[in-house]
Amino acid sequence: MAGRTKGPLTEPMYYVLMSFLRSGMCGTEITEFVAQKTQGRVCLGPGTLYTLLAKFQEEELIVETEISGRKRTYCITEKGLAAFREELARLRACVENGEEELLQCAKNL
Repeated sequence: MAGRTKGPLTEPMYYVLMSFLRSGMCGTEITEFVAQKTQGRVCLGPGTLYTLLAKFQEEELIVETEISGRKRTYCITEKGLAAFREELARLRACVENGEEELLQCAKNL
């Protein structure tokens, strides 16, 4: 099954999807996961996070699994997992291309 068809994921999008790989999470847990995983390099404000969550729900990459007061918990779908895997493969190819070019550059020096 194909994942996302709207182009590559941004870095915040990538890490938000990654946050769901082990379990469902609420907004606060997602923000903490991303900050910890990236050592603070990627900081999600509420506007960014909830815009991404709405977009991912619309694209059926995640589903809301629980509502408790204002707390909403989400988990990744098969389509979301496919989108994450596609992006991971794209990023690996980018790194591989960059490493190849660095090797060629070193040979030319």
